[in-house]
Amino acid sequence: MNHNYVFNGDADGLCALQQLRLAEPRGSGRETLVTGVKRDIALLERVTPTAGDACTVLDISLDVNRAALTALLAAGVSIRYFDHHFAGEIPAHAGLEPHIDLRPNVCTSILVDRHLDGRCRRWAIVGAYGDSLTAEGDALAAAAGVAPDLAARLKSLGLAINYNAYGETIADLHVPPVDLAAEMLPFSDPLEFADASAACRRLADGFKEDMELARRLAPAREAPGAVVFMLPDAPWARRASGTLANDKAKAHAGSAVAIVSPRTEGGYLVSVRVPKEFSVSAEAFCRRFPTGGGRKTAAGINHLPSEELESFTTAFEQQFRDGAST
Repeated sequence: MNHNYVFNGDADGLCALQQLRLAEPRGSGRETLVTGVKRDIALLERVTPTAGDACTVLDISLDVNRAALTALLAAGVSIRYFDHHFAGEIPAHAGLEPHIDLRPNVCTSILVDRHLDGRCRRWAIVGAYGDSLTAEGDALAAAAGVAPDLAARLKSLGLAINYNAYGETIADLHVPPVDLAAEMLPFSDPLEFADASAACRRLADGFKEDMELARRLAPAREAPGAVVFMLPDAPWARRASGTLANDKAKAHAGSAVAIVSPRTEGGYLVSVRVPKEFSVSAEAFCRRFPTGGGRKTAAGINHLPSEELESFTTAFEQQFRDGAST
């Protein structure tokens, strides 16, 4: 039997995967890893439907993968699904074990931590921090008895792993997620991984260099409650886009933030962050566009055509101006 792990290449997906692989070693069974850059979420279609195989899905929207999920279940593949993004209607099928929670204070690493009763909690803490759930990461660290200085190191690791996933293609990334998963696997303690891994050092150095460039950016458009940043067409900018969105959201607390990045093949990639208290979520706004999706406070658009940039920025400002109570 082959076990397929299908996971987002960001910190949340990788740390969820790491917890399960540590807690549930496959022994002699074959396993296949299916992943990509952070925005590469239509992943289930890459799994060969073979009766008797198993599949664990981590941190990608069920709704986006619905057709492939249905086909795999019909072919006799058993599926566990851990996710916190928009799911739509969850199929009722004997072969599907869903662990889906859309609340804004939950990420996939936290869902896996609950499933495993905290057996690999330090990796869950890394995943939560990487997914910008700082308060939740702090709470998990405190509950696990992790000293504040060590929690700060786990946070830095989560941010570096998460930043690595942002890019238009694998070539944009410092370390392909499959390679990063392989380097992580031997380590039950993420701090030992941070100390020993050459890949981790590459991420830390690259993260520092990229963010120094990114933090020099000024807003391209700014209105009360809505701020838009335009990134240049460069690999560092594509890598920095997601982390920059989180940083700018903190710097512009009380405003929705959009980070717009040129795609090499035309059009734009958009990252959106929206304060929890806003009545319209980032996910609801981005789903107005054909390739948009995400969750309440963090969402994006995978391909915004160039001719729609002006209408997007206008709609963004109108929607979120002064907190957009409606």
